[in-house]
Amino acid sequence: MPSFSHFIQVFGSTYDVFLKAMLLTLQLTVVSILIGIVIGLFFALLKISNIKVLGIISDAYIYLVRGTPLIVQIFILYFGISGIFLLPDFWAASLALAFHNGAYIAEIFRGTIQSIDKGQMEAGRSLGMSRSLAMRRIVLPQAFRRALPPLGNQFIIGLKDSSLAAFISMNELFNVATTLGSNNFDEMTYLLIVAVYYLILVGILTLIVSAIERKLAVSDR
Repeated sequence: MPSFSHFIQVFGSTYDVFLKAMLLTLQLTVVSILIGIVIGLFFALLKISNIKVLGIISDAYIYLVRGTPLIVQIFILYFGISGIFLLPDFWAASLALAFHNGAYIAEIFRGTIQSIDKGQMEAGRSLGMSRSLAMRRIVLPQAFRRALPPLGNQFIIGLKDSSLAAFISMNELFNVATTLGSNNFDEMTYLLIVAVYYLILVGILTLIVSAIERKLAVSDR
């Protein structure tokens, strides 16, 4: 184990490199979650559809993602995408992570949509709205509101999962830490440093999620 003074010294001398990597980690997480939200909503709507085959497609996608390791999905999608057309590493990694996050977000949306009282849809239909219009204007806004806290938690999970992008040479936090550690024959110090950066990011996101949950709890009264 490195001494505390050595840890502080290395931490202070490498903060600029790690801050740059932290920014890339945040960008990768935000982009993958936003794309994952679109994917998740799409498959959630398929799953609650009255058309059975669409529900089967959604179930197959969710089962596939949940049943295979994330690192395997990243490699398959990364090399699969690269084999079809050339994409920058950032976008290839973002799409791979979005594909994974989308399955869990789909279940979040499916649960929140189905938690909305059926009378809401019936009220919209009684006003002359089509099913899709009532879903878009009445049900989905309420479902999105209820989905915010679990989506925040998924954001935190996605942040930690983004460390696996290191295996496809993305210079995010974990990759920078392992590279510097190997180059300086001081792996433990750099792993401890990157752990601190992840704890800082997760702490900030946790505070944001908690604030959103408190605000929603107050507005529900």
